[in-house]
Amino acid sequence: MDITRVGFGAWAAGGGGWAFSWGPQDDDESVAAIRHAVESGINWVDTAAVYGLGHSEEVVARALQGLPAADRPYVFTKCGLRWDDNDRYQPARRVGAAASLREEVEASLSRLQVDRIDLYQMHWPAEDGTPLESYWSTLLELKAQGKIRAAALCNHNVAQLEAAEGVGHVDSLQPPFSMIRRTAAEEIAWCAGHSTGVIVYSPMQAGLLTGTFSAERVANLHEDDWRARNPEFQGERLARNLALADALRPIAKARGTSVAAVAVAWTIAWPGVTGAIVGARGSSQVDGWLPAATLELSSDELNQVATAIASTGAGDGPVRPPT
Repeated sequence: MDITRVGFGAWAAGGGGWAFSWGPQDDDESVAAIRHAVESGINWVDTAAVYGLGHSEEVVARALQGLPAADRPYVFTKCGLRWDDNDRYQPARRVGAAASLREEVEASLSRLQVDRIDLYQMHWPAEDGTPLESYWSTLLELKAQGKIRAAALCNHNVAQLEAAEGVGHVDSLQPPFSMIRRTAAEEIAWCAGHSTGVIVYSPMQAGLLTGTFSAERVANLHEDDWRARNPEFQGERLARNLALADALRPIAKARGTSVAAVAVAWTIAWPGVTGAIVGARGSSQVDGWLPAATLELSSDELNQVATAIASTGAGDGPVRPPT
């Protein structure tokens, strides 16, 4: 698959009322945002079964309904998280049993209204006792059966990637990666050496690096928004993160673009990164990060970012892409 440098992330489209929601979300706005991204040239949408406990996949299907085949974006989703419909705020269980994954893929195919999922990703390492080699074999079987086009892992480390690769090729990895959360650099380097694609998630660190956040906005987050409970949105860490976002403003101004676009472009500048998943709750937010699709930061700009990260003390991990 030849994918655009940025793709639409549909986590928030899952709406409220579950353990890791972004708070209430209007489905019509989600549909409009997805369609706007596609009309603007974005050719892939990333969602997951667990987002809204199935709802995000249904919203994605609605957004793509009626699009000519030639205009339809690739659809990526995830498996391995099983929830309890009777307790929507109970965190989902990380399950890798073959029967469970086969049941999940059929449910996702139905919700997405597709005959094949373009990229199917194990959301987290299983915690039900299923060996990695076993659940990875199941995904490879789904690929061989034509249920999915490509098989991938999310949130897996180098040792786990090595184990999976020993069973069959890992088509791609989805790690968290941003100027604040930089420790996935090791996994990205491994992927670069093994012809494994990388699509990073949360490149704007859940909104902190958009240039539109403030301590006041954090204080007013909806009680159903998972970010209100996240350490990066609290205390000294929040102060450092907002200071880093402010330090990006001169770069954005000089390039005639947004802080959000600079933040996303920085993740794509790392060798081995194929693309970045960027979320949006409305069309205007899409417009904020779309320029990242064509923005290539210079060596001097990457040095400026490295200096800003070091001076603010935000996050962990290497501060600059390797040269």
